[in-house]
Amino acid sequence: MTAPAAPRIGDPERGTLDKAADENFPVAPFFLPRAWRDDLMAVYGFARLVDDIGDGDLAPGGADARLLGVSATSAEDRLALLDAFEADLRRVFDGTPRHPLLRRLQPTVRRRSLGPEPFLGLIAANRQDQLVTRYETYDDLLAYCELSANPVGRLVLAVTGAATPERIRRSDGICTALQIVEHLQDVSEDLGRDRVYLPAADMKRFHVKESDLAMNTAGASVRALVAFEAQRARDLLNEGAPLVGSVHGRLRLLLAGFVAGGSAAIKAIAAAGYDVLPGPPKPGRLRLLREVGVTLRGEG
Repeated sequence: MTAPAAPRIGDPERGTLDKAADENFPVAPFFLPRAWRDDLMAVYGFARLVDDIGDGDLAPGGADARLLGVSATSAEDRLALLDAFEADLRRVFDGTPRHPLLRRLQPTVRRRSLGPEPFLGLIAANRQDQLVTRYETYDDLLAYCELSANPVGRLVLAVTGAATPERIRRSDGICTALQIVEHLQDVSEDLGRDRVYLPAADMKRFHVKESDLAMNTAGASVRALVAFEAQRARDLLNEGAPLVGSVHGRLRLLLAGFVAGGSAAIKAIAAAGYDVLPGPPKPGRLRLLREVGVTLRGEG
């Protein structure tokens, strides 16, 4: 994968979509039918933009705020931006949206008969990020992942015409695992945003304080905590992995890429000795390809 191009001022759509190359898993790989690629990139554009709003990572220049009809005085107010984004999302279903990424999404919604619920879930997750910065228990974190991650997998299944209750259940496990892995990779970055996604109950169990997460390198207690959470993510991936074998053809390869991306990231974290504080451990391309092969063969 090539490095993402720098966002260009005045072109918020391109800057957002360029970030696809930095994900742990392939967003819309070349081997998929063109119609699937177009629709998956439209869904990705929505998900990436709402995350950028929630994280304060919009392209400089305020173009997104202007497109959403947010005044210059409120352009830094993330909750105001999320409210405006939700209003524009609703226009996808009953009007003409203002933002180009939502205009791009509208044909996908109509073609695939998508409902608003998964999109609203992703917005709700980013609203929650503005109001909730710590999670007391693992169950609390899972409830957050139900909003922040699981809708993406459900949308992938809907776009590809593969959604069934059992596949959705497996997909939810995979997506929650991927979210936990991302949180582990980004401990330092999240702390810089005054967010901690490591459950407080687990931190207490492993005698980890927030000040320990601010160090340049992880001590033994932090490493043990990260290893514990990584195993949880691995278990969720294993539980969801039969999803891959339930489909065929190019969709099977796509879903294998999602599972392999999570597995490769977990192994990269382990290879770093569970020290995620210097920066996110990332798997190389060769490791990712190997994991795809392992996943397709149904091996652990």
